[in-house]
Amino acid sequence: MKYAYYPGCSLNATGIEYNISTKAVAKHLGLELWEIPEWNCCGASAAHNKDHLLALALPARNLAIAEKEDLDVAVPCAACYCRMKATQMEVRNSAEMKKTIEEVIEMEYSAKNEVKALLDVMVNHVGLDEIKEKVVKPLSGLKVASYYGCLLVRPPELGFDDPEDPQTMDNLVQTLGGTPVNWSFKVECCGAGHSTAKPAVGLQMIEAILRDAKENEADCIIVACPLCFLNLDMHQKDVTSGQDLNLPIFYFTELMGVAMGYSPKELGMEKHFVNPVPLLEKKEILRHPSARREEA
Repeated sequence: MKYAYYPGCSLNATGIEYNISTKAVAKHLGLELWEIPEWNCCGASAAHNKDHLLALALPARNLAIAEKEDLDVAVPCAACYCRMKATQMEVRNSAEMKKTIEEVIEMEYSAKNEVKALLDVMVNHVGLDEIKEKVVKPLSGLKVASYYGCLLVRPPELGFDDPEDPQTMDNLVQTLGGTPVNWSFKVECCGAGHSTAKPAVGLQMIEAILRDAKENEADCIIVACPLCFLNLDMHQKDVTSGQDLNLPIFYFTELMGVAMGYSPKELGMEKHFVNPVPLLEKKEILRHPSARREEA
């Protein structure tokens, strides 16, 4: 199984552990990720606030390169996925916009291939059965709050799961041997850049998410977005009024890797602000010899 892979800007910088764990897990599952050569920023949350055509043309260039290889595109970042999926849909629905975009990017783009969120690719296309076969150390006793954020499954016409109560990550947690937590904030917005631009607003949104997970007895939160991860991981010390929540945040690919026997270092976890290793050790997920991945 082969996909064009669009890492986006964050996975080469603040979200590098997402990139590291994605590549490790994909290789382990036999999923070939062909990184789009000379990819450009998709515009994320900024371009569509500035100019509609720019917001479509930026993703379209990347998608056109992938289309030349006749490949569907796997996108790990929720914001990037949303922008690329929106571009795909608009090109399919408007011949006039298709022509305009092609003139701007100086390439043909017909949107014949699919844009898929990496989570969707892993769970619904590689499949839970295939993932389960690779689990060498189940995440037994680990209570996990799955956080989808506001863009991964919204708007409904672009998403791949229920926009109010998605289950894709929850099903993955169960397959890995963990326990999904039933909580109220799985699709609430983390505030995105408000944590920096308007901290009085953004930090309040972050704290509400963290506290609801904690109140519902979650040991940790998993995410599928580098900005969501950054907000929830980095800002815990800023929102707790001196009280340490100490709630580890994981990319879903990191927990997949742990269950498949990869070490925290192999998955880039030393880059986290909240150290997740003590939790994994407490749950005896890292200590047992069965957790050791056999070397090829």
